[in-house]
Amino acid sequence: MIRRPVAWVVAVVLLAEAFGLAALNWFLGVVVDRQDMSLAGLDPHMMSVSSKIGGIVFGLYFALCSLVALLVALRDRPPAGFGRVLLISAAVVHGLLGAFTWGLVGWPAFLFMVLVLALIVLLLMTYDPPAEPADAAPEGGKGGDGSPVISPPAPTTP
Repeated sequence: MIRRPVAWVVAVVLLAEAFGLAALNWFLGVVVDRQDMSLAGLDPHMMSVSSKIGGIVFGLYFALCSLVALLVALRDRPPAGFGRVLLISAAVVHGLLGAFTWGLVGWPAFLFMVLVLALIVLLLMTYDPPAEPADAAPEGGKGGDGSPVISPPAPTTP
């Protein structure tokens, strides 16, 4: 039984986004190459290659984020260390991309970016371990050095 399906959903969405982003950049690179037009004196072939390399790099980045989400789903534990940092960076990237897509592409792309951002944040927040109260005594009623935990003496007035 799937206990927390949000990790599975995040993994699938990020993997689909990885392939979609890589394919889109590859397509843009092909278009720039076939146009054979210069932009402010830049080499069209260099722009084409740069677009393809950027698509591959971002595709691999989102595929790695998808792998982290998949591992979270399989282990049913919160992401830790590098995986947590990677998912946080993916959330920041989706926030920035959402801001850019609002003005450049339109509100449907903005909604998609915000939805993915919300899914990543939900994944990061639902797997956090519950906080332990600060005044809770350690196991067995003993302090960290093995001595019994006692309350401090009451203050006296002169």
